[in-house]
Amino acid sequence: MESTQDLTRITTGTRFHLSSGHFGTIKYIGQVTGTDGLWYGVEWDDPTRGRHDGVKDGKRYFNCRIPNAGSFIRPSAPLSFGRSFLTALTMKYVEAEHGSFTLEKVVLGSSNGTIEVEAVGLDKVRRNLGNLGRLREVSLDCELVATGDAKGDILATCPNIRGLDFSASLLATWKSIADIAAELPHLERLALNRNRFLPLDRELPILAFSCLCELQLNNTLISWVEFRNVARFMTSLRSVELGHNCLESLSPRSSLAVPELLFLNLEDNLLDDWMKTTDSLREFTSLQGLVLSGNGIRSIPPLGEAPSPLRGIKSLALSRNDLRQWQCMDALHGWCPNLESLRMVGNPLTEDASIAKHARQFIIAKIPSLLALDSTVISVRERTDCELFYLSSISKHVPGSDNEKPQEHPQWIALCNKHGRPAESSAQSEHEDKLSKYLISVVVQRSAKSPTNLSMHDPIDTISPPVSVKVLKSMKLSIFRLKLIKSLKISNSRREAIQVWLKLHDGYVPLGNDGHNLEWYGIEDGTHLVVYTGE
Repeated sequence: MESTQDLTRITTGTRFHLSSGHFGTIKYIGQVTGTDGLWYGVEWDDPTRGRHDGVKDGKRYFNCRIPNAGSFIRPSAPLSFGRSFLTALTMKYVEAEHGSFTLEKVVLGSSNGTIEVEAVGLDKVRRNLGNLGRLREVSLDCELVATGDAKGDILATCPNIRGLDFSASLLATWKSIADIAAELPHLERLALNRNRFLPLDRELPILAFSCLCELQLNNTLISWVEFRNVARFMTSLRSVELGHNCLESLSPRSSLAVPELLFLNLEDNLLDDWMKTTDSLREFTSLQGLVLSGNGIRSIPPLGEAPSPLRGIKSLALSRNDLRQWQCMDALHGWCPNLESLRMVGNPLTEDASIAKHARQFIIAKIPSLLALDSTVISVRERTDCELFYLSSISKHVPGSDNEKPQEHPQWIALCNKHGRPAESSAQSEHEDKLSKYLISVVVQRSAKSPTNLSMHDPIDTISPPVSVKVLKSMKLSIFRLKLIKSLKISNSRREAIQVWLKLHDGYVPLGNDGHNLEWYGIEDGTHLVVYTGE
């Protein structure tokens, strides 16, 4: 069913779509004081289309989840109220037969229209491709699905679907979703991103979601309470995404049943209170992966006496927060003693030049369980170098006795037991700086052109003066690229375009494998490198 005129069935909560591409929800149907005729009060998914929050001339007609996302429109507007599941499925996946057994001319897509061939029997191919019963993965993103179909029709047509994407649909209730899911007995993955749902007002059949293990609810404005209310009917759920939902807090523990989640994505919300957020996750005892990127988190306090609710976490994303104190990394090891993978890019600790100079080395040394940082594997050699570097730095720059240092640097004793206590800094110049044992200086210069065909005697068309950069030999090329962005003030958007060339006696050699460290390429103290970004 696709309707633009069946106005008698429209109720508050109904979703609609404009031909301009905008989605909205009807929040009010009726008269507006001072005008004639019927109006729809609507809340737009894109709040920039709104003019108010449901109040006109001092009178409130409806409420909006997002301030100023509302407006009034006439029912005569070109609104689409969507179509049924099977209608949308057929429109996308079934091509109409031509009804001809003669030759058909086909233009090869890769030829840009220059090659045309003749084929016979293409209707048979269309029938095979249009066999909906064979579908396993289905995407109906932006296909305006609004309803299910007659009972039994979906099960008879496409019973083998495992993964289903209903993002940007016109489904408004969880009952509608459950009615469809109930006829897909093998459904394991469901994407419902960029939708708006009415709060659950009835029980849902557990069998409808008996196999569902992955659920995406990004950019739906669903609350934590609403999610918990729905999740109790999804007993097999293991992975959930709730990003971009303006969540300011997670509710305290609830009496509702909790699925055994292994992964939870809460990125780009407003969950800036570490203590409150983690305490709300205490019931999710099986959680191994957690994404808290882009939440404005400013600090991670020490754990305290209570057991950590994150003790099972192995993968944690904290990118794009506001972490700027090294004590946060010390505390993080207490919260996540089994942490193996961490993402920290986009925090002042890793980006601010005043404190991020040795960020990777310090983070690796402070979290002994870590196996990968910012998607780059930590080798045994790199960990050793980072820990020795950290010990040397603490010994040189942090005053106090061996009994006092662990108060500010909890890993001090463990690392001293592992590598031996570093010698004290002395006034003698030959022992003044122990850090030089682990660091090398390389000379880096940006070039306006790629040195692909240049010899060592050809001049480099430089666009910046040479810069000396101190690095560890064990640093991987992927991490070195990040350091170049900061040292040469390259736009972060050019990260993937950065080319690094090693200057040799007979020309220039590109460094192309990000998995190798600098020592593997033969880079040592005083090595000259050329950087080209394609700009």
